[in-house]
Amino acid sequence: MKKKQDVFTKIIDEARMYGGKIVLPEADDSRIIEAAKIASTSDLCTVILLGDESIEKNFTKKELKNIKIINPKFGTNYSELYAQKLFELRKNKGMTLDKAKEAVKDNITYAMMMISSGDADGVVAGATHETAVVLRSAFQIVGTKPGVSRVSSVFIMEMREDSNLGENGMMVFGDCAVNIMPNDEELAEIAVLSAETAEKICKIHPNVALLSWTTRADENFDNERIQTIKRAYKIARRKNPVLQIDGEMQADAALSPFVSEHKCPGSIVGGKANVLIFPDLYAGNIGYKLVQRIAGVRAVGPIMQGLNKPVNDLSRGTTAEEIVLNMAITILQSRR
Repeated sequence: MKKKQDVFTKIIDEARMYGGKIVLPEADDSRIIEAAKIASTSDLCTVILLGDESIEKNFTKKELKNIKIINPKFGTNYSELYAQKLFELRKNKGMTLDKAKEAVKDNITYAMMMISSGDADGVVAGATHETAVVLRSAFQIVGTKPGVSRVSSVFIMEMREDSNLGENGMMVFGDCAVNIMPNDEELAEIAVLSAETAEKICKIHPNVALLSWTTRADENFDNERIQTIKRAYKIARRKNPVLQIDGEMQADAALSPFVSEHKCPGSIVGGKANVLIFPDLYAGNIGYKLVQRIAGVRAVGPIMQGLNKPVNDLSRGTTAEEIVLNMAITILQSRR
């Protein structure tokens, strides 16, 4: 088991090798300022802060070496170009050029236009904005990857040093922040995308468990939600035939080899799952917060998946250190 402090340090160190440009559109928040200082002085990446130019006084000359400050409110050299692009992108939805010119004065919109236009690699936001605001702008401007129907999310859970769960000291929980009641196709897509995130960002071999309050219920079990999970399993297998996935199964069967032997003997995932897919947002959000608070597990996220360009949402209770880690993950997403 890796020491706790080493788990995410490795992600940050790898991201530093790539570098890039990450936009932080909430520069009026002290945590964002502190995160920008850390990222700049550690040479993690170029930080683009969106906000009033007066925030420059918060930085020393050394801290400013990898920081660029832009104020969209009064227009920039790119505002006209972004407005034209936004108009073309959204004109079928009622967008006019005048509305687009006004829209790009908003920091979140401007940030999305930057990555959509290739002028930055990723956006990290949500310290002062609701998730819905960040995701709506990302969905409208950045859009989803080909073949992906919806944006979803995962939390990377850093296991305690004395835990034998997960791999490389980590587990991945999805979807705990975005989709309220995914149907079978959407649940399968969340499972496949979460496995990819686990493999590419966490460097773990994904063993995916589709969680439920039942384990291997009868095919004719009279509960539509159980049948949704069963169908999601079959769809996920079609989407990725080599994916290590099983379900539906209860959490104890997914995590305990002893319980797995009794409830789902022969399961390729039972007892060793490291990617847990919750059946709905109620279970997912409650589940990750319970693990975080009761077990003392660090939860990083939500990490968004399925977008054309990486956009990651922050909890409004986030810390500067967590923002830096989100920036590092965003860098890795942009390179992979």
